[in-house]
Amino acid sequence: MADMKAFRNEVDRRAAGGPGGPGGTARELAAALGLRTAVLLEGPSDFAAVEALAARCGRDLAAEGVCVVSMGGAMNVARYAGLLGPPGLGLRLTGPCDEGERGFYARGLERAGVPSGDFFVCAADLEDELVRALGPERVEEIVRAEGDLRAWQTFLNQPAQHGRPRQRQLRRFLGTKKGRKIRYGRLLVEALDTERVPGPLDDLLRSL
Repeated sequence: MADMKAFRNEVDRRAAGGPGGPGGTARELAAALGLRTAVLLEGPSDFAAVEALAARCGRDLAAEGVCVVSMGGAMNVARYAGLLGPPGLGLRLTGPCDEGERGFYARGLERAGVPSGDFFVCAADLEDELVRALGPERVEEIVRAEGDLRAWQTFLNQPAQHGRPRQRQLRRFLGTKKGRKIRYGRLLVEALDTERVPGPLDDLLRSL
């Protein structure tokens, strides 16, 4: 029986220019899974946050024919859009987009022949949206609870952080250690009041 992990692995192989795997072609796997939509995400931290949010809201995206895909960087959007969208498997494409990557997404989707109207722009990035939704004080509570208080205090003592808004400091802190953004992407979503989901994420989930 096809599973979502096998489908993602097959798509990643194709996106990297490699041969197909032993578990069936992407088209066969998509059909077996009943896929209709692919959510394109820039990286694993976004993936963790979106999966956690769907679970918080009682959504089983796989059962709804939705595949969440981490592209390994915004520079890969044209490749993944071409594979998964109308030129390839014919899936509807959607996802969040960082404000700074907006032009890159637009050009990449245009190259792939995919409409760009179903992508939802974050003010800076997804982590920034989550920090603003929770508020800096609540995020600092989570940092303390996770045992990262000393690392946070050391970070705040860096000259480059002096005088910066606390929200920007927190956003930067989350990206200073490998794996931290992934871990906190899930933690911040789990701490959210489901009535205060950031606009781009709320719009994304409602569109699926």
